[in-house]
Amino acid sequence: MSETPDTRTPGAPAPESRDTAAVVRLTVRGVSKRFGAVRAIRNADLSVHAGEVHALVGENGAGKSTLIKIFAGAETADTGELTFESQPVTIRSTADAIGLGIATVYQEPQLFRDLTVAENIFTGREITRRGKVDWAAQNAKVVELLELIGLPARYATVPVSELSIAEQQQVSIAKALAGDARVLILDEPSAILTDTEIQVLFGVVRRLAASGVSIVYISHRLDELFVIADRVTVMRDGETLGTWRIGELTVRRIVELMVGGILEDTPDEHPLPTAEPRLVLERLGLDGEFADVDVAVRPGEIVSLYGLVGSGAAEIGETVYGMRRATAGRILLDGRPIAPRSPREAKKLGIALLPADRKGQGMFAFQSIAFNISAGHLPLLSRRGVWMDRRREREVARDFIKRLSVKTPHERQPVSAMSGGNAQKVVLARQLVERPEVLVLVEPTQGVDVGAKEEIHKIIRGLADEGTAVLIVTSDLAEAIRVSDRLQVVRAGRTTVEFGRGATQSDVLAAAAGALEEAA
Repeated sequence: MSETPDTRTPGAPAPESRDTAAVVRLTVRGVSKRFGAVRAIRNADLSVHAGEVHALVGENGAGKSTLIKIFAGAETADTGELTFESQPVTIRSTADAIGLGIATVYQEPQLFRDLTVAENIFTGREITRRGKVDWAAQNAKVVELLELIGLPARYATVPVSELSIAEQQQVSIAKALAGDARVLILDEPSAILTDTEIQVLFGVVRRLAASGVSIVYISHRLDELFVIADRVTVMRDGETLGTWRIGELTVRRIVELMVGGILEDTPDEHPLPTAEPRLVLERLGLDGEFADVDVAVRPGEIVSLYGLVGSGAAEIGETVYGMRRATAGRILLDGRPIAPRSPREAKKLGIALLPADRKGQGMFAFQSIAFNISAGHLPLLSRRGVWMDRRREREVARDFIKRLSVKTPHERQPVSAMSGGNAQKVVLARQLVERPEVLVLVEPTQGVDVGAKEEIHKIIRGLADEGTAVLIVTSDLAEAIRVSDRLQVVRAGRTTVEFGRGATQSDVLAAAAGALEEAA
């Protein structure tokens, strides 16, 4: 049997033939999964070899998450066959998966912050002898695992709360390996890491693969696949299109496979706004976070603040929205000084914010789309300011579902059941119900796929064309360059170099690293 279906995109590179010399550890054939009327997976085939890093990519909603949940035992397939090390298996629960040696590490570490590293690694799987914890054996195993993931042995007794996010993620991997995992699924492992931390992660992944562990690596950061992956499987519309060696692909070709078409470069030719600035930050400062920030955004203009993680850029956006109180400088709105003391005050002034933490700050995950869009807008959508007008609420939700191209069967669908890109659109819709004059977007496409990212960028451009002043705070350099009329670099809590259209990644990165300032 060939490794991939014949339904691949015409003109795509031919998927590799199966390497008979490689040890196939995990295989799925003809897997499908339906949730009510929604078919999440139509036909998925995948083979993962021992000791390889196998990337799984696709747009949000392509079926990746459902497929790895089937591997992990969180969901069961409706049809299809699974084999593990050449033996047919049925995975009905996470316990079944763990028993086979399949473990999953999610984007955000699932750890107990007040427990030590050793306690986290062995919680629920303590090494016992005659009914008691064998501390000597357990400590020896902890040291062995820490060495494998690149952490010093002394970390065994350190509380997780004292570790960086990257170190917590390494501990999550060690916890998975403590169960003798032979297949390790990493779900968006680099999404919340700095560039330096990503290199540490890559080092861990390489060591694990060299030791024989099979890695299934899921990421929206396609460029990093060319650093870490051996093979890539692409999914679209619930099907696996094929598997390729990484050397057979380019980032552009992967994107074309994911979206099902040929990408065309269309330059943005809309005229630059010339009106007086709507939002001005004048020598704005917040003790310990940023200082001397100067930014101006005109109606119809998109200005991006680009900074590496920890630059202070995110805190600037939160200050504009009243989540933080500036300690120096001032904020001007249409020439008038303002000092929003809370998000409620900012909203009354016509300022809206899309937060970076979509799950924690942006949505009610288990409530419907309609509820999420209407939340916070009771005076506008209520009867006599007291009872929500459910008919009006549904109408508004349906309107935004259509305007923002939200993929959903109806407005009653819980947001928790949606892909990341569609959930982000719902969170954005709530900010637009009462047409803001200023829209602040913090990491607007973080964790969404390339197709959804493109759609969100078009929505942002459309809002600017309607006269909204848009301020984007992002650590995504490609996004900052692509969507902005002007781009300002934030470094060490200060706005430094400004770029217009046509900025290059090398110049912006040099500015973010301070190289342009040093040259000057």
